[in-house]
Amino acid sequence: MKKAKSDTLDFIPQKDIVYNKLLPYADRLDDESNDILSKIKGNLGRAVQLREIWPGVLFWTRKLSTYMRLYGRKFSKEDHVLFIKLLYELVTIPRLEISMMQGLARLLINLLKKRELLSREDLELPWRPLYELHDRILFSKTEHLGLNWFPNSPRPRSSCKLIMLKLVQRCSVESVLKTLVKSCRPYFSESATQEMLDEWRPLLCPFDVTMQRAISYFELFLPTTLPPELHHKGFKLWFDELISLWVSVQNLPSWEIHLVNLFARLANDNIGYIDWDPYIPKIFTRILRSLNLPVGTSQMLVPRYITNAYDISHVVLWVSSLLGGPSKQAQEQLSGLFNSITSFFHPSNHGRWLMKLMKLLQRLPASVVRRLHRERYKKPTWLTPIPDSHKLTEEDITDFVESMMQPVLLAMFSKTGSLDAAQALQNLALMRPELVIPPVLEKTYPALETLTEPHQLTATLSCMIGVARSLVSGGQRFPEGPTHMLPLLMRALPGVDPNDFSKCMITFQFIATFVTLVPLVDCSSALHERTDLTEVEREMCSASAEFEDFVLQFMDRCFALIDSSTLEQTREETETEKMTHLESLVELGLSSTFSTILTQCSLDIFKVALEKVFNFATTNIFETRVAGRMVADMCRAASKCHPAESLKMFVPHCCNAINQIAVNEEVLNEEELDKELLWNLQLLSEVSRVDGDKILPYRSELVQILQLTLHLKCKQGYTLACNLLHHILRSTALIYPTEYCSVPGGFHQPVSDYLPIKDWGRPGDLWNLDIRWHVPSVEETSLAFYLLDLILQPELQRLQRFAQGDQDMSRDDVLQSLTIVQHCLLGAGGLMPPLKGEPIPELVHSMVNLDETTLYTGMEYDESRENYRDAICGVMRQLLHYILEHSEDDTKSLFSIIKIISDLLHFKGSHKHEFDSRWKSFNLVKKSMENRLHGRKQHIRALLIDRVMLQHELRKLTVEGCQYRSIHQALMRDLLRLSTSTYSQVRSRAQNVLFTALGTYNFCCRDLIPHVLEFLNPDNSSVTQQQFKGALYCFLGNHSGVCLANLHDWECIALTWPAIVRSGLSSAMSLEKPSIVRLFDDLADKIHRQYETIGIDFSIPDECCTVAKALMTAGNPVPVEPVPSEEETQNGLKRQEQKNSEAIEKYKQLIGDLLECLSNRNMPWKFEHIAIGFLSLLLRDDHQLPPPAVMFFVKSLNHDSLYVRKVAISAVAGIMKQIKRPHKKVSVSPSELCGVKELDVIVAGDRADNEWLQYNSSNLPRTQQDWDHCVFVEKTHWGYYCWPRKLMMYAPLEEQPKHNLSREEMTEREQIIFDHFSDPVFINQFIEFLSLEDRKGKDKFSPRRFCLFKGLFRNFSDAFLPVLRPHMERLVADSHESKQRCVAEIISGLIRGCKHWSYLKVESLWELLCPLLRTALSNITIETYADWGTCIATACESRDPRKLHWLFEMLMESPVNGEGGSFVDACRLYVLQGGLAQQEWRVPELLHRLLQYLEPKLTQVYKNVRERIGSVLTYIFMIDVNLPYTQPTTSPRILDFTERILLQLKPLTEGDEEIQNHVIEENEVGEQDERTQAIKLLKTVLKWLIASAGRSFSTAVPEQLRLLPLLFKIAPVENDDSYDELKRDAKTCLSLMSQGLLYTEQIPMVLNALQEIAGSSSWHARYTVLTYLQIMVFYNLFTFMSDQKAVNDVRALVIQLLEDEQLEVREMAATTLSGFLQCNFLSMDAPMQAHFEALCKTSLPKKRKREVGCIVDTIPSADLVRRHAGVLGLSACILSSPYDVPTWMPQLLMDLSAHLNDTQPIEMTVKKTLSNFRRTHHDNWQQHKQQFTDDQLLVLTDLLVSPCYYA
Repeated sequence: MKKAKSDTLDFIPQKDIVYNKLLPYADRLDDESNDILSKIKGNLGRAVQLREIWPGVLFWTRKLSTYMRLYGRKFSKEDHVLFIKLLYELVTIPRLEISMMQGLARLLINLLKKRELLSREDLELPWRPLYELHDRILFSKTEHLGLNWFPNSPRPRSSCKLIMLKLVQRCSVESVLKTLVKSCRPYFSESATQEMLDEWRPLLCPFDVTMQRAISYFELFLPTTLPPELHHKGFKLWFDELISLWVSVQNLPSWEIHLVNLFARLANDNIGYIDWDPYIPKIFTRILRSLNLPVGTSQMLVPRYITNAYDISHVVLWVSSLLGGPSKQAQEQLSGLFNSITSFFHPSNHGRWLMKLMKLLQRLPASVVRRLHRERYKKPTWLTPIPDSHKLTEEDITDFVESMMQPVLLAMFSKTGSLDAAQALQNLALMRPELVIPPVLEKTYPALETLTEPHQLTATLSCMIGVARSLVSGGQRFPEGPTHMLPLLMRALPGVDPNDFSKCMITFQFIATFVTLVPLVDCSSALHERTDLTEVEREMCSASAEFEDFVLQFMDRCFALIDSSTLEQTREETETEKMTHLESLVELGLSSTFSTILTQCSLDIFKVALEKVFNFATTNIFETRVAGRMVADMCRAASKCHPAESLKMFVPHCCNAINQIAVNEEVLNEEELDKELLWNLQLLSEVSRVDGDKILPYRSELVQILQLTLHLKCKQGYTLACNLLHHILRSTALIYPTEYCSVPGGFHQPVSDYLPIKDWGRPGDLWNLDIRWHVPSVEETSLAFYLLDLILQPELQRLQRFAQGDQDMSRDDVLQSLTIVQHCLLGAGGLMPPLKGEPIPELVHSMVNLDETTLYTGMEYDESRENYRDAICGVMRQLLHYILEHSEDDTKSLFSIIKIISDLLHFKGSHKHEFDSRWKSFNLVKKSMENRLHGRKQHIRALLIDRVMLQHELRKLTVEGCQYRSIHQALMRDLLRLSTSTYSQVRSRAQNVLFTALGTYNFCCRDLIPHVLEFLNPDNSSVTQQQFKGALYCFLGNHSGVCLANLHDWECIALTWPAIVRSGLSSAMSLEKPSIVRLFDDLADKIHRQYETIGIDFSIPDECCTVAKALMTAGNPVPVEPVPSEEETQNGLKRQEQKNSEAIEKYKQLIGDLLECLSNRNMPWKFEHIAIGFLSLLLRDDHQLPPPAVMFFVKSLNHDSLYVRKVAISAVAGIMKQIKRPHKKVSVSPSELCGVKELDVIVAGDRADNEWLQYNSSNLPRTQQDWDHCVFVEKTHWGYYCWPRKLMMYAPLEEQPKHNLSREEMTEREQIIFDHFSDPVFINQFIEFLSLEDRKGKDKFSPRRFCLFKGLFRNFSDAFLPVLRPHMERLVADSHESKQRCVAEIISGLIRGCKHWSYLKVESLWELLCPLLRTALSNITIETYADWGTCIATACESRDPRKLHWLFEMLMESPVNGEGGSFVDACRLYVLQGGLAQQEWRVPELLHRLLQYLEPKLTQVYKNVRERIGSVLTYIFMIDVNLPYTQPTTSPRILDFTERILLQLKPLTEGDEEIQNHVIEENEVGEQDERTQAIKLLKTVLKWLIASAGRSFSTAVPEQLRLLPLLFKIAPVENDDSYDELKRDAKTCLSLMSQGLLYTEQIPMVLNALQEIAGSSSWHARYTVLTYLQIMVFYNLFTFMSDQKAVNDVRALVIQLLEDEQLEVREMAATTLSGFLQCNFLSMDAPMQAHFEALCKTSLPKKRKREVGCIVDTIPSADLVRRHAGVLGLSACILSSPYDVPTWMPQLLMDLSAHLNDTQPIEMTVKKTLSNFRRTHHDNWQQHKQQFTDDQLLVLTDLLVSPCYYA
């Protein structure tokens, strides 16, 4: 195959699309593809060398992606590599416009998609340019200032609906970039890993946002596919470091997900090269935690656990990569995982966690199948193969399938639907059909029998559809599979039920799926003729005799369905006559199932079926809307399968019937036609949809019928006749396959030579598909043209005479003629060559050839015949103009004309939307029936044929980018005229056609825009409101197409934007009409949403040109185009410069135009706002805004309108960034700075070489000299983990740009700002506006205003302070919320803006600020404390703490001093915390001082202060982390703190009495006793523990354990909210602590603590131990299970508590035990059972006769307790399996029943257990019953049926 290939091609193609070889014209494709490829190579190469990125490069890269859609990767390897290199260079051009980048990136991704085609030897790509691209876009420094609009960045004007859209689109640029990196990753050089680590390691500071960034870069970029000999340069450099980081993080920070994704990918790419065993229990524990399953009774979830849960698809990848290998540990844990979560899959359980579980279930088998395919069936590629030792063995697969079966069978009936389970079963059945299919069958047969549970039926059938292929093909593993096929089909028939829609649809799908796989041939005769059959084959043969019966019964069912859905039965008179949506779905299901059945029938069965359907269709008369359509569909299916036999019956019958009725003339003019005539016409029109050559014998009858019926008066009649015409033309004019049988050649050989049962479930063979194509013969084409001459010609002449005014026609006649024309066009569109016309010259100028490439689609146009497309076009245009002049209200005709124009432009035999839906349904069917295990396109033959047909259609539809010719121009002007006509429906239909056309022809928008703009021109007074609205809609576009108002091109925008604004002055514009106002809103919204910064620099760097040159000279096919000469390239460079300067001119001109519109006094306010919105989009980071615009925005800061002020604030903040003078940076070596040598190993945290960074009050820069010598490091993360190779620092002050400029030294833009902001009047007004309320109670600190002030103070130093100072002093003193907010925004801007000020200025600034802040903090209120917190946090962000020492010292003065009451204290702490939290690890001294200061204050009375102190403590101890490679911190440590606290809590730990909450009166004076103090302290400590659960990275388990006994003592047992705060907090705290992740070494410590508490005297504490234990074990399940001693300890503890003297504790212990048994943590083994049985037998003391009236002895004796413990133990075992009956259960139930009459509480326990057993086993009692013997059943029935009271 390959050899022959290179003869016609001269090269070996990388991988072309195989389906092309099966097309009927396959032999012509090689020359065609060669021709196109050489054009692409030549023109793309030229375009790059001539530096013409637009239109040249973009035009030809689009051609390349079309080429790949049509031919796959049909080019040589060297071309492939060159294409990739060229596109890589283009994508990474730094100043490339984003939308262009996205398009090129998509193509590059496509080129890199099949990585097996190019190995690392063939291609190496650098990683840094991608990183820079990624960084520039996703972490843009200027986007938030509005200087860069990326596709979809958040815009100022957007409602929440748009925000959702935004998320989708934002993802688009982000996901394109991510996919791009993924595709390039395998080709990064071997040194890349080390370079990446050097680049990103310094960012690893866990307290900083950079951590997330670094880890996500690691996840995205680190290559994991290096060959084993390079592993030491690959993952071995980082694996230990990152995995130990992952293992030690306990509280799920957001970056942990990225680590998991990275490990999953690493495991999958390197199966067998990494030893995961030590980590496996940890991995599974974390996976289980990540599912967020509810456990225990009262559970609080840490919100972070839900948002940061692992991504299931990566979890699945990781798990499936861990399976196999020598140790088998992963499979054990996986079985454990499924055992522990199985009961959650039961359909009675429901919750938000369910979706995750279902996803896990659905994806895991698919992932294992993918891995098996890779190990066993995939062609080996250059990627590392899996070593034999780690391949999955047969035993591994069996274990895996067995572990999954139980949850999957439960999930079949889940509330979320059975789809996930069906997909899981499909994949599991591929691996082990014998384990998977029988249990599914067991559920299916009873479901088919029951009538009462339709849900069960639909669920089981959809699962059977999934396993159909594995069932039917049998194979060695499951040979008896096929014998189930017939019983299933026969039993499914009753599902065709007119009363239950969903049942009906799933039954159709079920039958169709099975029939597609199996030839319906009666092979029973083979039993006598052949002797070589196996037992199963004999069984299949004898069963196949029932096929005929099945087909006939199915037809009876369908007839019944049709009878019950005729129009008369289902509709009232008044309702519509169209089919409802449900009916059309049923129609589709019915016809496709029936046609599948007939396709797969033997000829004998077919004849019987044909006879039956013919009799049904001809003995009844159906109405044509609902039932008629269904019957006609069934007849069509029959005639499609065997046209000759069917037509012989149908055509003569229908023709006779029609002729007999239509003999008398008056019928032809009746408005309401005879039903019989209509029905026969409909039947005829459907059965004629067969191969063209089979129609030829009946041509004369059919033509006669057409002539008779096309001019019927009745619309319904002539429409049916038109359908007949359409179908005849179509079947003679198109190319299509004529049969879709599952075996080539059908089933017509005798049984003795060919046994159909051998073909059950057989896939099609791609190399011998043997497709029967229908290619139009000469007779067929001449028949088609004969019909056109006979029917179309006269209609066109009539219409033309009418349009010229020579002949009158009624509207109905016009419509009838148009309908005929339209159907001729639809039928014969494939035969008509495209419209002719001259290309429109000079729409765009290009130096390369932009010609079209034409594709051959099997049509040779006959030039000698009349071109009807041109003829129709001419007549339609005349007619259209005539109707618009004389009868514009004839909308029906206009609709028809619009439809015809649309088809003239685009229709070549198939419609795009039909193609799309076929492609979609093809993919669905493929998915439901594919075999992922063997791969290699083993689909069913019918599917493969369908795919080839789709390939043919795709070629027909690929006319994209057609050349724009004069005829198109004329038609589009007509469409524009229709789009602006009087009637709104006409307008909207015409607009849709227009939008499609705009997207089809190259550059036609430029031609059309001026014509649309004429309607908006205010000087044009003749415009009507309808035209005005139509034109606006043309600009708006539809949701998918082009938006004319927003083409990414300066020329277009410079025309459209000012025109939209000016249209506000038009006479047709009225703001009274809500529809027009809404239109303008939508238009402005759409522009804001879709605008992306348009490039003004279109340069192509030289590297691209060298690659392009190589592309033009390398490999076959060699391009015809010459390499550009020296002079051409020079010319190209000139053009490029000229183009860039033109772009800048256009940009300035557009801004000028908009400003000119704004200066017009008559402009309505709405348009002023639109214009200002447009202006704000035009800010950019590579070109400063022209001074007039700067002037406009600065003036707008004081505009009356709030909207304008908001936009202006953003804009001026952006302008500040534009005019910022760059500060010089120099690189320094960190080790020289501190004088300490860098360490070779990684040590993070506080080290000698980063000590100088930390805040040290004895060494602060308090003088000019110290300040100048101090090296300030602004970013918080530098130096924590390790230092970067080169640290970029600011150069000294004297090398920086001059600060205090005089006005003369400033640029024009700076002067404008300087003048305004130095003007007191302007500032007064500005501050006045800023301190107004916007929305009461909703306002927050505004980052935009902060950016504005920061920019002012950064660019102009302290020039404006004198003017602002009095305002700040005034605002600070005013306690109004909006005034305080305004001053907070100014102050934070000031502090951040003074970054580069000289020491003297900074010092005087703080002299001013400190008093202001003191005042502010004393005036703080509940409305403003959040703003002040934000203010200080913003001010401290990314600043060296030594620079801000004034601020910190002031904040530390005394945050909690009681002045102003508790609230002010809490607020001060909040503000301080905001500042310190930003500084992270660099202020240990301040943290120590703060802790020292707070410790005595921990016994606070007030709740709000306590909560705040708790939160502050969290931040103080945040730095004390337990991460790998990290030094113990110099910040405060939890351990020392806990020691001190425990001392103070001693009075509580020692006493035994209950701890009550002491509420202290405010006015109590004097020292309270130690105990009260301790209680108050404990309350604060609890607040701290609760706050830190969600925020810190690692939990301080050892320290917390020492507080456990105390918490257990307080926590209440019942769920009651009326408890006081202390008890509630204790309970919350325990719930959060029990969910914590434990390290292996911490488990013994926790268990010891719990054992100790279990011996305590308070039963509350003992009870709570059990609830704590349940949650803790489940959340750390596999870590516990990997430690046998721990399991034994837990078990001993539970059994010990079963014998507790307190009843509640015993019962809780039983619940806990049953939970542990249910999640398979403990198992029910013989010793345990014996232990309980022995306890049960404890004899009770005899009841003593009591005297009447004596006090009853209430304390239970020890014997009763033990006996109760035994009963509870048995009861726990029974309740631990709620959904099945294990072998040990019947005996235990018998044991239990013996205790039914014991004393209370035993009797109660037994009763409860039995009633629970009955409740949970009731549903499937029929199955469960089989586990019991008859005697046991008798006893059980006695127990479970309540006694009768009437006996």
